[in-house]
Amino acid sequence: MTAVAEILKSKSDHTVYAIAPQDSVFDALQRMADKRIGALLVMEGDTIVGIVTERDYARKIALLGRKSTATLVRDVMTTAVMYVGPTQTSQECMALMTENRLRHLPVVDGGKLVGLISIGDLVKDIISEQKFIIEQLEHYITGGGR
Repeated sequence: MTAVAEILKSKSDHTVYAIAPQDSVFDALQRMADKRIGALLVMEGDTIVGIVTERDYARKIALLGRKSTATLVRDVMTTAVMYVGPTQTSQECMALMTENRLRHLPVVDGGKLVGLISIGDLVKDIISEQKFIIEQLEHYITGGGR
């Protein structure tokens, strides 16, 4: 089982993208589109106060006929943000995400934000881990080059 710290190290981009609660939803969407990501942490200084996602836009703006330029992030963000620590495993994170229907988890160490993992990061890690196990089993079954 891989620890979250290892998953963070393996990411090509370590940047955690964020937005302020007083910014417009349009600004959040623009940043997500520019960075090709599906969520932004909502930060006040170094404090996580929420998360805003493409799903929030679809359900709380588009379906309700609201305007993204006239709506603030604070009005649509999810405030009960679940997070994990760097020592938690990919399986623990996957269980948390599955149970709570999440796609993103901030990683917090000692009260400080150190990264963000997505469901895609976890799937990539789990596939890599399974591939390694399969290769080891094949090596064992075939006699390992004897």
